[in-house]
Amino acid sequence: MNSVKNSTLHSKSYAFALKIIEVCRDLMSDKKEFVLSKQLLKAGTAIGALIREAEYAQSTADFISKLSIALKEANETEYWISLLKDSSLLNPTKAEKLESEIDELIRMLVASIKTLKNKKLNQNKE
Repeated sequence: MNSVKNSTLHSKSYAFALKIIEVCRDLMSDKKEFVLSKQLLKAGTAIGALIREAEYAQSTADFISKLSIALKEANETEYWISLLKDSSLLNPTKAEKLESEIDELIRMLVASIKTLKNKKLNQNKE
């Protein structure tokens, strides 16, 4: 099927998940914040997991579906980062770095989904 195994999206989402784990660990130990950090941990690590799932999609439609769910998780992650930053639980500098990275992942996912949809549409026309 479609391969993202050695793609930039694959590696960036994995690196982002590691940063999310570190941030959540710090929030839990330093700030004793458990509820929002667990939400961030769940959404922030799900992005890469869904991209990995897409590697073995059963069809192009399944591949697009997995990437679309990853996009939803990325959007949710962006929300939790903003909430943690605006509530002063997350260091502004760290938050801005995470916001920049999640914005990049979102752009990459949107571009991948659009490309795949256009490719599928063109194949259906033939």
